[in-house]
Amino acid sequence: MLKIIKIGGGIIDNPNELTQFLKAFSEIEGPKVLVHGGGKGASKMLQQLGIEPKMVDGRRITDQPTLDVVTGLYAGNLNKSIVANLQEFGTNAVGLSGADGNVIKGSKRPVKTIDYGFVGDISLDGINVDFLQLLIDNGFTPVLCAITHDGNSQLLNTNADTIASTVAEALAVKNEVQLNFCFDKIGVLRDVNDDSTLIPVINKELYQELKSEGVIFEGMIPKLDNAFRVIENGVKEVTLVHANNINGEIKTILC
Repeated sequence: MLKIIKIGGGIIDNPNELTQFLKAFSEIEGPKVLVHGGGKGASKMLQQLGIEPKMVDGRRITDQPTLDVVTGLYAGNLNKSIVANLQEFGTNAVGLSGADGNVIKGSKRPVKTIDYGFVGDISLDGINVDFLQLLIDNGFTPVLCAITHDGNSQLLNTNADTIASTVAEALAVKNEVQLNFCFDKIGVLRDVNDDSTLIPVINKELYQELKSEGVIFEGMIPKLDNAFRVIENGVKEVTLVHANNINGEIKTILC
């Protein structure tokens, strides 16, 4: 089974936890792909440069100065540091932005009520499945950052959850795929402050109930909406798991 694993900001922002995760990731047998976001590092770097970060409903407004910074961080220092760590742990990783090998092509998000700037939206036909499959079949582990491109020299800041979901769905045409979202909780909890309330398995019917009860809300909704979409489109399984327990049994399985 091909495992697509996405790590979020809470882990990336903690160097010790990130190192522990990458060591555990390297111990996963079989083909795998890692997708990472950027954490809070971009906002911190922007502030150091005198650029005020702009966010709307948790989404970053990416003007040109912001794009320059996030590209340097996501596709540069962060991506290459992750690859270097994986090499230390015996995983032959290849760090990629969407422009490298034309692996992920997107389009600038149209301006509606909000102008998000250089933010990219992607679709299945923008994923270079043949190139990714070539790397995987030859024993390489792709490490994808949250920077894509539009095919006309423009780089784009793209949501890492969306990248992970779309890549998983695209690769499911040729592989049995498991998509794993790793974050700083052990899974989906009925009470976010109580690990004993873990919900081990969620199907689509239960998901609708949990949303209507307000158990699942805010940022978890688009993540799970994407998860059930890719399951309907060929991905075998989606899990939500603590990044420190990627090889463990404590997790939420979506099916």
